[in-house]
Amino acid sequence: MRRCRSFLIIVIFLICSFSNILFSACNGTHEPKTETEIIKASIIKGKELATSYCQSCHQFPDPSLLDKESWQKGVLPHMGPLLGIYESNYQRYPANINDVNLPKGFYPAKPVLKPEEWQNIIDYYVASSPDSLRLLQRELPVANHLSLFTAHIPAIKYDNPSTSFVKIIQGKSSHQLIICDLFKQNIYRFNKKLNILDSMFSSGAIVDIDFQHKGMLTCNIGTFNPTNSKYGEGRYIRTNPNGKFKKDTAALFNNLTRPVQITACDVDKDGRTDYVVSEFGYLTGALSWMHNIDGRFERRVIRPVAGAVRTYIEDYNKDGLPDIWALFAQGEEGIFLFTNKGNGQFEQKQILRFPPSFGSSYFEFADINKDGLPDIVYTCGDNADYSTVLKPYHGVYIFINTGNNRFKQQYFFHIDGCYKAIARDYDNDGDVDIATIAYFADYNKQPREGFVYLENEGNFVYKPFTVKEAQQGRWITMDAGDLDGDGDTDLVLGNFATGPTMMKTHRDWKKGPPFILLENTGRSTRKQLK
Repeated sequence: MRRCRSFLIIVIFLICSFSNILFSACNGTHEPKTETEIIKASIIKGKELATSYCQSCHQFPDPSLLDKESWQKGVLPHMGPLLGIYESNYQRYPANINDVNLPKGFYPAKPVLKPEEWQNIIDYYVASSPDSLRLLQRELPVANHLSLFTAHIPAIKYDNPSTSFVKIIQGKSSHQLIICDLFKQNIYRFNKKLNILDSMFSSGAIVDIDFQHKGMLTCNIGTFNPTNSKYGEGRYIRTNPNGKFKKDTAALFNNLTRPVQITACDVDKDGRTDYVVSEFGYLTGALSWMHNIDGRFERRVIRPVAGAVRTYIEDYNKDGLPDIWALFAQGEEGIFLFTNKGNGQFEQKQILRFPPSFGSSYFEFADINKDGLPDIVYTCGDNADYSTVLKPYHGVYIFINTGNNRFKQQYFFHIDGCYKAIARDYDNDGDVDIATIAYFADYNKQPREGFVYLENEGNFVYKPFTVKEAQQGRWITMDAGDLDGDGDTDLVLGNFATGPTMMKTHRDWKKGPPFILLENTGRSTRKQLK
């Protein structure tokens, strides 16, 4: 009996001792984490996950590039479905899972991340991003007295202008202006005095034209609003020798995903005209080329992602084959060089890379520093995406060519919503100036930045100017050329008044002109001074 009682006492003692050890382990050196510690751990884990998953598709998006609300309500809900995550924290995410135009498997069949891992990413971006983006204070204000140009308002006027393309044509015997209105689907031809010479219904939303012998190839985007539908096409319009429209022929090729540029080029050097196409698209798109096979065109994809917005074609390596420089927006933003290897095959190299929030909009080449190498003038400012806030990194950039297709940023001028920049020696003083437009400008606080002329002062110092008439429109397109034939470079700006806006404003661009001409009067002014 004593032995049983002693054994029972020992058992009770061991149980109590073990319980004390467990209690001590849970409440001593291993106490539950505080809320701050949990959040901190989640942020650290979220950064690791974002670096791994987000960077697999595009440049790593630093949280500081956007404000908290844009991350929480705009970007992350749209990125979730691309990882197979369709809802989080009782919020259903937008996804086009039933879109028949998307390829099979576009969205993952199963979530790539666990729910807690996705929450880690949310915690990282929301906790690490600023409440609002810091607005830049411009050192040099945009002066409103640009004497180099005289503004001319055309006599033609109609409500809700949606000018989607403008082009100055410098012919042998005459100089003309072409404009396209996207919603009216009209193409207009003007003389240098801005009188209408001709017009025609284009049966499409024209955003680009490749001018050719005896006609022009029009690029019909299909629909202005974001979609994955394949309504775009390339259509040839015949003209007579003086440029008068003759007839709208059948489409050369169609079923394109929102194309924004089509350029004629014999890609495979077989003696037939092919076409390089920038299919901007939406969730899908491509840089492609239409292979001419005895008049029948077959689409060949060069890079199968959305966002192709601008191309330049040249034989940069002098091997007799046309190579392609292309700017991509939408995700993996950057400038790419596609080296033609023959037989329609290309080798891809990324020349410049930008974060996905930049909204890349345009680029062109110009020898800014006069060293014989082409430099890059680049703009970003497309702000109709998932984060419609003013961004301090929008504007005009200059990347200097350091040789071997390497470029280094040398200059930046902040312009909200910058859409295009054309570099020319406008004042004929031997250096390169820049004319630029902004479609998503800060029209309330910076109304002059819709059009800005950057006068080159030397050593990468540019002085900004504008003209007061530029505030009559919302400019989405621009071209430079000698319209009046006096040897100076003029400018024409196209008013697209019906597009999306970021902010309320008292300006009524819908009553504005479809375009304005900025006549370069520098040469005539110099003659008067003499």
